[in-house]
This record gives sequence, C-alpha cells and structure tokens, in this order.
Amino acid sequence: MTRWTVGDVRIGKIHEHDMAAPVEFMFPGATTDELKAIGWAQAYVDENGHAKMSVHALVVETPGLKIVVDTCVGNDRQGRSLPLWNGLQTRFMEDFRAAGHAPEEIAVVLCTHLHSDHVGWNTHLKDGAWVPTFPNARHLIDRREFEFWQADEAASSKAMLADSLQPIFEAGLVELIDASAAYRVCPEVQLIPTPGHTPGHVSVLIQSAGQTALITGDFMHHPCQIARPEWNAVSDAAPETACATRRAALTEAAHDGRLVIGTHFPTPTAGHVRPDGAAWRFET
Repeated sequence: MTRWTVGDVRIGKIHEHDMAAPVEFMFPGATTDELKAIGWAQAYVDENGHAKMSVHALVVETPGLKIVVDTCVGNDRQGRSLPLWNGLQTRFMEDFRAAGHAPEEIAVVLCTHLHSDHVGWNTHLKDGAWVPTFPNARHLIDRREFEFWQADEAASSKAMLADSLQPIFEAGLVELIDASAAYRVCPEVQLIPTPGHTPGHVSVLIQSAGQTALITGDFMHHPCQIARPEWNAVSDAAPETACATRRAALTEAAHDGRLVIGTHFPTPTAGHVRPDGAAWRFET
C-alpha cells in the first residue's frame, strides 16, 4: 500500500482495479494528439495512447479516527452502466486487511459523491444479502447528492441505491449532511464543496501540523486535466461549473503547495500542482 504523511495524519491507498480509455471517450473534444503533447502526463498514458486510471479507496488515519474515503465498485455488482463493473471480483478487502485495517475499526466513511465506483464497498454480499462492510462507521453523505440520485430513474442508479446505500440506511449508519459549505469531520479533516461533476460533490481537505492535502474526488479524473482544465469529463453533470471548480482548486493548490491526491490517478497518485504557462503541471 502507498502511504503519505500530512502532519499527524497518515493516508494510505487501497487499490481495487485499473482502467484505461481513449482520451476522446473520457473528455469529449479532447484528442489523442493533444494528450501526447502534454509531455509530463505520459506517465499516465498506456502503450496505446489511452489515459490510464485507477479505482482505489483512501484510508485516512487521524490521531482520533480511521476514515475511509470512496469505497470503489465492490464485488458481485450487477446493473452497472459500465460492463467492466458487473460481476467484478477483486482482492480489495483482503488487501485492506493486509494493510493493517479491520473493517470494524473504521469510524467514518466519506463518499465524495454517489457514482457507483465510489460507494460499492459500503456493502458486501453475505449469505445472499447485502450487508454493511464497515458496521461501526458513520457514513456521511451530502443530502443534495442523495436526493439527486434518489430521484434518478436510470436502472443503474436504482441498482446502486439498492445494493450500496439501502443496506447502510437500514442499519442506521447514514448521516445526511449539508456540505454546501465546509463541513468539519474532525479537527484534521473537512469536506469542501467542489460542484459540477455531481450536484453535491465534495473533496476532502486534510490539515495537520501546518501541512495540507486534498483528496480530489472526481472534480478531476486524470492528471492531464491539470494542463487542460477545460477538458470536462463525459460524466460531468454541469460542465461549466465543473471547469470553474477545477480552475479554482488548481489555483489554490499551486498557491499553497498542498499535496494533491487524485481519486482516480494511477501511480504516482499524489503530487504538487505547479504553474506552467497559462495552466499547471503535476510534480510527483
């Protein structure tokens, strides 16, 4: 497991699976040639010229709490919009335990938003039923985000709600919160609104002993967006808002030197945003 230290906080990445896709598919209007022109970003491009991505969770260990941020796709899912995610079988929980974490020790689960690749291991299949994976954790979910997906009629959304959210609601583990302004989880961790990808999308700001880190969620999907912040993801619900959020977050990161940890960035997953002409670059 890859780990980073931010003051008195430790952050560890638990990998679930990798993906790659043509940049034209991920970011409508972008081209493979434009991606190739971003020299430093080739560390995140495969031999076919496709943009590499990772699906992973992040375990944040503060002096008082163990927190899981974004719980990936999960095993045994059906009805997902991306065929790769149906029937997925990974060693995620084995790796989670091997990294020194017991599910019962997790005090808080944070989902930056409710796309199905960020909520899956909220639950797991046991004796034919979906049950909570982290039975002692408060699962903090922005109320606007939940209400948006609860009203969505897509079959994939209904499947996600049924297997990844309903069981934790039934177990009394969900706390719907207002994250439209910064929401403090504990002295070192707060949720900050980063809208555009989804209505209630949040990122995770970590501050300890004079050091700062930001877990992005999906306001960025790939490091190439640091150089080309105008490239909106195909899944961004409000593209103009998403672009404005990205530019504001990158400006702030370049200004204060915070560690940026990409929720879908493959290895190297974390680094610093530096000014580069009219945009920025990522130094790992």
